[in-house]
Amino acid sequence: MARKKGKIMPGSAKASRRKARKKASAIQARKKKEFLYRGNTMEQLLAMPLEEVIELMPSRSRRTYELGLNYEQQLLYDGLVAAEPGQVVRTHRRDLPIVPQFVGKTVSVYNGKEFKDVEIKPEMIGHFIGEFVLTRKTPQHSGPGVGATRSSKFMPLK
Repeated sequence: MARKKGKIMPGSAKASRRKARKKASAIQARKKKEFLYRGNTMEQLLAMPLEEVIELMPSRSRRTYELGLNYEQQLLYDGLVAAEPGQVVRTHRRDLPIVPQFVGKTVSVYNGKEFKDVEIKPEMIGHFIGEFVLTRKTPQHSGPGVGATRSSKFMPLK
């Protein structure tokens, strides 16, 4: 008894095929994609000498390291390399490019008003530290007020 007045019964072959299709098309848990930076894994990047890693970086970041870090940048670089993974390094320097040795460290960067914590991830390699701490607030607009345009001055009585 597969059909009953045009309805498909649960034990029919068609219903079992539909269940099999539904099960096959179900979304599988995504595998975490391995991080690659210019074709190199994190292990390969950490094993490379700094000069080779710098060659892989974008031009602006590469020039910063090739011309040499200034005193304050060098202090921050040394502090980040020596820092333990849970330790927070505070700084005002926003112009130090991120290298693989910084991954997993936490930096507290000054945005002009307060220090904001940034956990360095592999995707940040080659970018400057300051790019991840915004210095400007987004404007929060309210309703029309005094001094608004002529058409928006009319506010109906409540």
